[in-house]
Amino acid sequence: MSAEATTPSGTAGGRRGHRRDVLRQLGRAAVLRSALRGRLPDAIEHLAQAHRRHHPRADLDTLRRAYLLAEAAHRGQFRKSGEPYITHPLAVTLILAELGAETTTLTASLLHDTVEDTEVTLDQVRADFGDEVGHLVDGVTKLEKVDYGAAAEPETFRKMLVATGSDVRVMSIKLADRLHNMRTLGVMRPEKQARIARVTRDVLIPLAERLGVQTLKTELEDLVFAILHPEEHARAEELMRAHAAGPDPLAEVAESVRGVLREAQITAEVVIRPRHVLSVHRTRLKRGDLGPYDYGRLLILVAEDADCYAVLGELHTCFTPVISEFKDFIAVPKFNLYQSLHTAFAAGAGQIAEVLVRTQAMHSVAEAGVVALGDPHRPCEGESGSDEGERADPTRPGWLSRLLEWQRQAPDPDTFWTALRDELAQDGEITVYGEAPGAAPLQLPAGATCVDAAYARHGQDAHASIGVRVNGRLATLRTVLRDGDTVHLLLAPDGSSGPSPEWLEYAATAAARIPIRSWLDSMRDTEGEPRQERVGPQEQAAGAGAPAGRRAPAEPSEEQAAIVAGAPGAAVRLARCCTPVPPDGVQGFVVRGGVTVHREDCPSAVRMRAAGRRTLPVSWRSGSVGCRVTLHAEALGRPELLADLTEALAAHGAAVLAAEVEPPREQRVRHTYTLRLPDSAGLPRLMRAMRRVPGVYDVTRAARLQP
Repeated sequence: MSAEATTPSGTAGGRRGHRRDVLRQLGRAAVLRSALRGRLPDAIEHLAQAHRRHHPRADLDTLRRAYLLAEAAHRGQFRKSGEPYITHPLAVTLILAELGAETTTLTASLLHDTVEDTEVTLDQVRADFGDEVGHLVDGVTKLEKVDYGAAAEPETFRKMLVATGSDVRVMSIKLADRLHNMRTLGVMRPEKQARIARVTRDVLIPLAERLGVQTLKTELEDLVFAILHPEEHARAEELMRAHAAGPDPLAEVAESVRGVLREAQITAEVVIRPRHVLSVHRTRLKRGDLGPYDYGRLLILVAEDADCYAVLGELHTCFTPVISEFKDFIAVPKFNLYQSLHTAFAAGAGQIAEVLVRTQAMHSVAEAGVVALGDPHRPCEGESGSDEGERADPTRPGWLSRLLEWQRQAPDPDTFWTALRDELAQDGEITVYGEAPGAAPLQLPAGATCVDAAYARHGQDAHASIGVRVNGRLATLRTVLRDGDTVHLLLAPDGSSGPSPEWLEYAATAAARIPIRSWLDSMRDTEGEPRQERVGPQEQAAGAGAPAGRRAPAEPSEEQAAIVAGAPGAAVRLARCCTPVPPDGVQGFVVRGGVTVHREDCPSAVRMRAAGRRTLPVSWRSGSVGCRVTLHAEALGRPELLADLTEALAAHGAAVLAAEVEPPREQRVRHTYTLRLPDSAGLPRLMRAMRRVPGVYDVTRAARLQP
């Protein structure tokens, strides 16, 4: 079905009216179904015809048996519209059949509400139709509100997405189910319509986009648009009606293109592809008043990939191309399997005609996405294992793998629901590579940073990240990655580092945000203080370290560095916000599990004292112990400054745990180093050596101000 030819309100009619007539016929036939054994019931004749158009040799007996079970199970049930309930699974299955879904998907679609709404059990479905159909039906079966309460909807989506991870056809059925429900939403109360429309907008439409099911996506967009923005929708429809009242100006352009291609002896089909309602609205917002060619695009269909480029060459030779509009999604397909050439050319009177060029096979995938691919683990129906029918597995694209990974770390339904919407709001994907031989490429959303790459590569081990190289050059964790970048993550060898709160600002993916937030929360619970007091103010990068929820191991020298008066056996930890070392004046604060020691002038200590927190006297065991410290070097920017500073650090035995170079401001630059020194007594000498580096005019100890 062409989404562009229909509208949510039914005013652009032909196909929508035909669909309603078909559904009425299906409903009457469902009630008066044939009792003849072995004969295809009248109610599914239309469905069978649609299925046979895509799969001529498909076995229809399974569909017959599935329909008879569904009709018997739903008999006596009615929708709010008054129609027999069986019209809903029939309509959902017809949607999928017209998209080219194979028999297993259609069987499960006919049965998709039986386990949820009737006495039919999942075991019965499995016994009668096999484990595959059982898995699909189970995947789309909602969880009961009586058991889950307000969490039922997010947990149902979680269940569906996990099932989709092993078989993408689960989500195909859900999308078709939501489309039919949206088509018939007019019987619901306005507030319920709006709630369902918002969930459709935030979750189902992005999923349809990611699975490449454009036919469903565009109609869902128009249906949501009509409910949530009725005035804008009506305005766009009015413009479309006015445009359709006369001859389409693109028809003449299409004929010119046909002539060019005939002369070049390129066999091609040239059709006008009308924009759907929301697309017209978006185009009007982008361009202002719409021109005669803005209501549609030319679609050119050819047989082979090479023909696509031959067509492109003729168009750019015989017409004046708009180069900025050219995109090659054949050489570089979109993350949702979409392939086409996009271009545009001047078509007279200053108007621009947009063109899509693709093969028939690309067109099938562009319209139906993963539905057109059917079962990714089997050859095409009727091909008996022929190699020609084998398909690449579409069930685990990068975005789905990320989603399945991070949802395991989000036990709370609200966290999952928020993270899911945020994840699906990402537009587009990039691929980044590792430096190590054999490192698998990472699929990340556009706009992802080095923090996201760290957690995508290492999971919770990324807590111990201390640096990153992008394309061979040192970079900060906030660096936004581009498609094709090479990323090498530097990890603390002993797991002593941990995430900084700033990482939450840099993370674009839930796969990064959830474990970072979990780590920070666990540190607050453990120490009774914000995690900022345990992590230096330097920006770190991505890599391996202690798991979330577990404290990074303290360095042995810290355990022995200080002693609390009156409690010599207390567990002591030196605060990472001010990194105290002998002979600093220090104070202790009781936290869960021990005592945290701060410098007396540390802003965190000042804040806690002002809040009435009790302090404990602390003394140093020795003036000569190993320590960890964070230093700021203020300098005038110049070449080789970083190399000279790191050389000075190495000469004094300082191990660099993390480093950051902030962007220059007015030719001044700040370097921040978190260091481990073998002897705290050597800190003054080290700071003097750093000040002697040409260009450096100040070196200070770090002490982070609390928000």
